[in-house]
Amino acid sequence: MELEKIIISDLDYARLSILANDEVLSDELSLAIVVPEDQMPPDVVRINSRVIYTDESIGLSREVKLVFPEGANMKFGKISVLSPVGSALLGLKEGQAIDWPFPHQQLRRLKVVRVMNT
Repeated sequence: MELEKIIISDLDYARLSILANDEVLSDELSLAIVVPEDQMPPDVVRINSRVIYTDESIGLSREVKLVFPEGANMKFGKISVLSPVGSALLGLKEGQAIDWPFPHQQLRRLKVVRVMNT
């Protein structure tokens, strides 16, 4: 699978580099364009972003908040950046889509509809 370059803040990159225990996420981070936190474009998914995305593979749309693993709580729509969906969405811009491997060799296409950063 060929990964596109993503944009990630220097702060998120530093923490994720330590946490990344998944080969695909590690590969994605190695291709990332790292920028200072205060220069992150507002339409890019990062830690603490609220994101509306569509799983085009199954026709499902959801709104989630991307968080570090310790803040994950599906009941409140908070997903870990280390989850398959969280890893896939990280660094994508509004309108961008990615084909991402999920468990059991399943490839799914996720598209970012809207990014809300506070």
